[in-house]
Amino acid sequence: MAKPRREEETSAAHSAQKRLGSLTNSLRAGVLGANDGIISTAGLVVGVVGATPDRGALMVAGIAGALAGALSMAAGEYISVSTQRDTERAALAREHLELTQDPAGELEELARMYRDRGLSPELAHRVAVELTEHDALAAHAEVELGLTPYRVNPWQAAGVSMAAFTLGSLVPLAAMLLGPDSWRLAATVGSVLIATGALGAVSARMGGAPPLRAAARCVLSGVFAMAVTYAVGTLLGTFAPV
Repeated sequence: MAKPRREEETSAAHSAQKRLGSLTNSLRAGVLGANDGIISTAGLVVGVVGATPDRGALMVAGIAGALAGALSMAAGEYISVSTQRDTERAALAREHLELTQDPAGELEELARMYRDRGLSPELAHRVAVELTEHDALAAHAEVELGLTPYRVNPWQAAGVSMAAFTLGSLVPLAAMLLGPDSWRLAATVGSVLIATGALGAVSARMGGAPPLRAAARCVLSGVFAMAVTYAVGTLLGTFAPV
């Protein structure tokens, strides 16, 4: 009775790990999408306000930019993840064919890879045999191909990125449109710096990296984007008033 229970516990742990890995990947896509939404929309509206103070022009440009960016982000994520998934499926199909045609050779190859990782020949062979008996394709996929089951579905990635970009774009858009003319630029810059810094820290925490350094990079990238687009917008507004 102990062995089936251990197998059930192992299966449950594996399922939980798979769900956690998928959730982590979705969170990463969301953080990146939100950061892109904040910076790109902030750069757009700050560039427009450098050219014209007209609130209507700001609203049209900001909403159009946020919508186009969200759709572009969704399409890019879907294409990227789909391409990666197709490549992985092709690699798994080749590996499955090799396992079918030469199982002994593939077993020795798996044992050799474990020996290269530092296991003794006897232990490497035993591990290879047990993993092959459990799921040969999964064992080779992880060790030989570096593939894990914790991949984001293309539609899921597209949806998360689109939603995150849209939410991120609301930060500079709301600050620019809702505030009075006298301080809307300062409010936009301040909100962008706070939001990008927070997202950078969250992203770093998820990856186990120092949060302050990541936050500083995100803040500097936002400052750079807004400074460049504001300068360009001001220049264009000077020579070609809108």
